[in-house]
Amino acid sequence: MELSEIRQEIDSIDRQIVELFKRRMDCAVKVADNKKKSGLPILNTERELEVLQKIETLGGEYGHYARLLYGNIMELSRDIQYTIINGDNDLRNTIRNADTELDTMSDKWRTACLGMAGSNSHIAAMRFFPNGSVSLEKNFDKVFERVAQGECDFGVLPVENSSAGSVSRVYDLIIKYRYYIVGEIDLPIEHCLCGIPQTDISNIEKVLSHEQGLAQCSLFISENGYLKQKCKSTSEAAKTVAEEKRINWAAICTKEAADEFGLKVLDKNIQNNDNNCTRFIVISKRPIITKKANKVSLCFQMDNKPGSLYTVLCRFASHGFDLTKIESRPVPQSRFDYIFYLDFIGNMREAANSRMIYSLYEELPEFSFLGNY
Repeated sequence: MELSEIRQEIDSIDRQIVELFKRRMDCAVKVADNKKKSGLPILNTERELEVLQKIETLGGEYGHYARLLYGNIMELSRDIQYTIINGDNDLRNTIRNADTELDTMSDKWRTACLGMAGSNSHIAAMRFFPNGSVSLEKNFDKVFERVAQGECDFGVLPVENSSAGSVSRVYDLIIKYRYYIVGEIDLPIEHCLCGIPQTDISNIEKVLSHEQGLAQCSLFISENGYLKQKCKSTSEAAKTVAEEKRINWAAICTKEAADEFGLKVLDKNIQNNDNNCTRFIVISKRPIITKKANKVSLCFQMDNKPGSLYTVLCRFASHGFDLTKIESRPVPQSRFDYIFYLDFIGNMREAANSRMIYSLYEELPEFSFLGNY
C-alpha cells in the first residue's frame, strides 16, 4: 500500500472520528443539563475510572494509548459542562469581587521587605511604590507577619534569580500564608565587592552576603579563594563589614548599600551572569486583578497516584496555556507529599482562563488561587 493511499485512509477515518467526537460532546451537554437540574457534581471519579478501564480493555494492544486519548476527551467534556453549570463558589466570588485598580504612585501604601536601606529588596520596593513608606525586616517571615498583622499593606519578596534559581523559603511562605500576588517587578542585579575605605582588594580574605548573593557570585568567590559568611541580607552584610572595620572582610552588596554604610566599592559586576536578574513579587491580603493582568499564580496538591501531575499539566496544554513556572515544595510534616506552585499567562476575567481554573478548584483535593497580576 502506497503512502498516499494510507494517508487517504487516515483522512477518511479522521472524518468519522470527528463526527463521533461531535456526537459525544453533544452527549456531554445533555449530561450537564441533567446534572444542573439535579444538582449533581460535574466530576464523577468512579464513573470516569470505569469508562477508562473499559476503553483500555477495548483498545487491545493500543489500550494504554486509548486510555490517554479518552482521559483527554473526558477533560474536554467536563470543560463543556463547566460552561453550562456556573454555580457560585468561593473562588468565583473572590475573582468577581477583586479590586481592579492599584495606584502604585500613591503615598498611602506601607510596604515590608527584607534587608536594610540599599538592599535589592528595598530597591525593588521603592521602584514599585516610589512614594510609599517601607518597613525593613530581618527575614522573609517578618515580611509576611507585617502583612498578616495589618501593619503593612504589601510585602515585596524575591522569588527567583536568573542565575541562582528559586528562593525556596519565600515559596514555602507563599504556600503557608496563601496571600495574593498583586504585582511583580524584574530587577537587574549588579553585585559589588565592598570594603571599608582603608582597605584594598588585595587584602580581602572573607566575603559576607545573603546566601543568594553568595550563590550568584560563586565563580568570583571561588576564583579568589575567599571564605564565605552568610548574612540575612546583602545590606546586613554591608553594615557588618562597616561596623567590624576589618580590612580583610568585604561585603557582596549593591552600590546603594555601600553608599548607605560608607563602604568603598572594590570591584563591580562580580556576579556569574552579566544578565543577572531577580524577579520580585508583591503580596497582599486582598486580591487585586487589573485589566492589564497577564499572569496567574496557583498552588495545588493532588492525590498521590501515577500520572496525576501529567494529567493536570495536559489540561493546561490542551487549552493552549503558556506555563512560565512550576515549582514543587514538600508538604510540612508529611513523607514525600508535595504542593505544586504554578504560573501561566492569562487573565482570570477571560472566560476561557477562568473556566479551566474553576474546574481545577472543584476537582483537586487542595487548590489555592494566588493571584492574577
